Amino acid sequence: MPVAFLLSLAASLVPVPAESLSQTVSATVEFRVLATNRTSTMEREMNEAADAGYRYEAVMGGETGFGGNEVVTVMSKRAGETARYQYKLLATNRTSTMQRELQQAADGGFQYRGQTVFQSTFGGNEVACILERDTQDTSSKPYQYLLLATTRTSTMQRELQEIGEQGYEVIGLTVAKTAMGGSEMVTIARRLAK
Repeated sequence: MPVAFLLSLAASLVPVPAESLSQTVSATVEFRVLATNRTSTMEREMNEAADAGYRYEAVMGGETGFGGNEVVTVMSKRAGETARYQYKLLATNRTSTMQRELQQAADGGFQYRGQTVFQSTFGGNEVACILERDTQDTSSKPYQYLLLATTRTSTMQRELQEIGEQGYEVIGLTVAKTAMGGSEMVTIARRLAK
């Protein structure tokens, strides 16, 4: 038998103290599910959860069993985590408004974390973006955001190729009916600010 195999077998038979095993098992995770049909309510509830140590995990808009058309967000908290995040939720049915608001938030230290489409009570179909700011990270890099919206996949291919050559990376994509363009593919891209 090869010596390396025997050494590896012998190492695997060495007993490991129980306290070492407990350190390798991940701590339990608490989840909080937030659901509402108003974006202002969702932003407030996300920040309340963040104040309790929770962090954003996922978002989806759609029809829920009892709530109708809602945006649903999942937040998580691991043992020992403290409050360090702030959230901003941007929602609009006008892509030009989203582009401007996204960059303003980024200039304030927020970073893109997710997006969805949902039908709000007053705004119709809206693209919603979740932005996060880490209040303890002073070294976060500023990003320049770009939003592309088109009805044709061939146009999206061409536009993505062009912005890729400028150093942008795609970070989100939804298909939504917007106020101006009908059904559009809405792509969010970013690059490090120059």
